[in-house]
Amino acid sequence: MFMGVIGTSPEFEVLRELEGRRVLVTGLTSSLGVDVARAFADVKARLIVHTTDLTPEMTALLALMSQSASEIKLYTNPMDNAGGAVRFAQTAAQAYGGLDAVVNLTSITSAEMAGLSSERDVEDLVTHKLSNIAHMTSVIANRMRVILSEGLILNVLAMAHPRDGREAAVAGIARTALAALTKGEANVWADQAVRINAIGPRVVGIAKGSSGACITNEPDIAALALYLASRRGKTLSGHVFDAEGAASAGL
Repeated sequence: MFMGVIGTSPEFEVLRELEGRRVLVTGLTSSLGVDVARAFADVKARLIVHTTDLTPEMTALLALMSQSASEIKLYTNPMDNAGGAVRFAQTAAQAYGGLDAVVNLTSITSAEMAGLSSERDVEDLVTHKLSNIAHMTSVIANRMRVILSEGLILNVLAMAHPRDGREAAVAGIARTALAALTKGEANVWADQAVRINAIGPRVVGIAKGSSGACITNEPDIAALALYLASRRGKTLSGHVFDAEGAASAGL
């Protein structure tokens, strides 16, 4: 369990402050976000989980998390358009009377990139992937402002390591769009103590072994999410953190 890892870490006392925090995780699937959701459950957060991946594996995961989280609410309604995303964001923001941290998860898969034949196709795919989290970010940040609550919104766009130039180009366009969204929203809400950060695909070409710090697995994503939700992360907003193949499984 994640607590077994952080229990011997100098960060343990910091993470204890997250107990009882109201945390929303959206876009959870059996291949994306499992470690993130379990990490917040293990520090006894009050969780709201959104998933449409209603598999036996997901049922088992939710049962496991319910044993450690302070409280957990599950939503399975689809968010396949802007209206659905906005309605769900409003519902989630009211579930516990507010939210302290939100992690929105989405991914671009190799299968989705296989049929792209033009720059317009790429732009449409990226817009589709980021549209829901953009609406979620705006609605939830506004809700935090209304109730005078400090909070974190972390948007995660996962991609497998690019296999060729086309996939590398998609990653570059996706990262640029995610960075623009992140910086724009961070500036809008900066004076309201609402922090907006993101994790996106690293863009350094398709060769492995590039230099520089980079998230390379989902436990790293989970650890970063906990850090940003804690007091130590309160000075960070408008940042896009690099991930390279951090959620390759199933993508």
